[in-house]
Amino acid sequence: MENRDELLKYTIPQLLRWRVNETGDKVALREKDFGYWNNYTWNDFYDRVRKIALGLDKVGVKKGDKLALIGDNIPELLFMAIGAQSIGAISAGIYQTTLPDEIADLINYMDVTAVFCDDQEQVDKLVEVRERIPQVRKVIYEDPRGMRSYRADDWYLFIDDLYEIGASVHAQDRQKFDAFIDQGHPEDVCHFCLTSGTTGLSKASMLTHKNYIAMGLQITAVDKLESTDEYLSFLPFAWIGEQMNSFGVAMATGITINFPESVETSMADLKEIGPHFMFGAPRIYETIRSQIWLKIDESYWLNRKAYNYFIKIGEQAATYRMSGKKMPIVLRFKAWLGKVLMMDPLINQIGLRRLRRAYTGGAALGPELFTFYQAIGVNLKQIYGQTEIVGIAYMHRDGDVRPDTVGKPLPETECKISEEGEILSHSPSVTVGYYKMDEQTTELLEGGWLHSGDAGYIDENGHLVVIDRLADVMHNMNGDMFSPMFLENKLKFSPYIKEAVVFGDKMEYVSALINIDPIVVGKWAEDHRISFTTYMDLSGKPEVAELLKEAVTEINARVEKDHFRIKRFAVLYKLLDMDDGELTKTGKLRRKFIMQKYKDLYDALYDESVTTKKVEAFFQYQDGQSTTVEAEMKFYTMEGVA
Repeated sequence: MENRDELLKYTIPQLLRWRVNETGDKVALREKDFGYWNNYTWNDFYDRVRKIALGLDKVGVKKGDKLALIGDNIPELLFMAIGAQSIGAISAGIYQTTLPDEIADLINYMDVTAVFCDDQEQVDKLVEVRERIPQVRKVIYEDPRGMRSYRADDWYLFIDDLYEIGASVHAQDRQKFDAFIDQGHPEDVCHFCLTSGTTGLSKASMLTHKNYIAMGLQITAVDKLESTDEYLSFLPFAWIGEQMNSFGVAMATGITINFPESVETSMADLKEIGPHFMFGAPRIYETIRSQIWLKIDESYWLNRKAYNYFIKIGEQAATYRMSGKKMPIVLRFKAWLGKVLMMDPLINQIGLRRLRRAYTGGAALGPELFTFYQAIGVNLKQIYGQTEIVGIAYMHRDGDVRPDTVGKPLPETECKISEEGEILSHSPSVTVGYYKMDEQTTELLEGGWLHSGDAGYIDENGHLVVIDRLADVMHNMNGDMFSPMFLENKLKFSPYIKEAVVFGDKMEYVSALINIDPIVVGKWAEDHRISFTTYMDLSGKPEVAELLKEAVTEINARVEKDHFRIKRFAVLYKLLDMDDGELTKTGKLRRKFIMQKYKDLYDALYDESVTTKKVEAFFQYQDGQSTTVEAEMKFYTMEGVA
């Protein structure tokens, strides 16, 4: 990019001002509200940020203060974040699914003095813990519905009132906002991004303006984006993957960010936008794949036959396309025919027709799922990184996509493997450290390299291969090493399996707790006239167990080493859930927590005499009510596994 060196001299607010001068009338943001898409040009974007910044300063938010953001993805999250950054304050994203007590802990840890919420649901969480967060001086909200009774308390501030305050300040002093922006420096910390919290309370990574902008430039140096490209913002804003695109990529390239009407409508809105590039956690792609399989299953007999034929052709073609090798002319014709007749209409139904590239990160994606997307014509590529390096350090290149790797380092990124096998990185996007955690920061950045905590190696092609978390790599009783994540990804490629937790550390054999996919398995049960009521009922059906046995048998047959094979499994009576502490906010397994919570099931997996076990299932509903249900879980032993 010709302006690369110039852009790295800017802060995010300064880059926004530069963007306005370059393409002020172009649409920067688009939001769906009540069924209509509303546009914000770069000029509108800048105007809202200016009002927010001057308004925040007027109500007492100053340089160095922290402003927390809690809510679904809406343009106002960006207005508030960049507005705060404009006056030297620091923004911080908190997941909208976070419970009140944890919100209070995070606010106190990060020394937050003002909070922005999108609606009453989030505001009420703060009301519940108000006495625990006395340092919070203002709670700003965007949606006034249900907030009438709060208006009398000056602790609350409606965003429209903040806009008016900011507009009034600007009318009196038209140089004030520019003066604020000019004081910023690229090396200033501008945002706290919370880590996934797999081992406890999240840590706040202190990220600078330069961290974000450098990342945006590094990504687009590999995969060029056009200013006319569209992106759908449906990942949680508190996740680094979304900030990477909103703060870094969008500012560096001038693309348009689209905000869905709600989390629930995001997949439907995806169809309307037809984005040119897409970024998502593995769960997103697993969900879309399940939708595709359902569409095929519900289709006519001839369509199913055609799909099964052309998906095999697509897989063959994908191996050439991913490796950059020239495809044989006959295969090229068959792949083209399958694309025209089957794959293009199929992916058009889910809004992926215009995709040039799709990225996945946040957790490993199984090679089979990679090949599946490449086979249907979606250029899916793996990225790898972490919060502390603004999301990405390694990614696949077009024509060099290897499903079992995460690609090569981005420009200006270095990689090496420590003697212990840990992946170490160096990049302009590496965090300056964790807030108020000097000891953890020293460990993280020891020797001037970012320590990932992941085990991996660099293969003969210069690609990085990630094995697993160092802490999660397991050894059986004989000392043979294996990766539970590798097996979990193999299991999840089955359309019937939504989640899996593999055990076996210091044990005689490998075992697993499995979550079925309620949509796919439910449809299968209906087709086979198997009646069921709840997820618990469905998961306990012997016919479902036979389905899973087939999936496990197939995986075991493809595993080369005996100690990798799964010997025992059970179907968990409930879906693993973030609210129950079993998954992080980004959908990662909290393996140790799960093992402790289901200790009785874990013990049963390693007692081959146990075939059934009565359990008490505790359920917490969204309205606060709870219930305990007795269930009988069955445990299955695979034949032929030592």
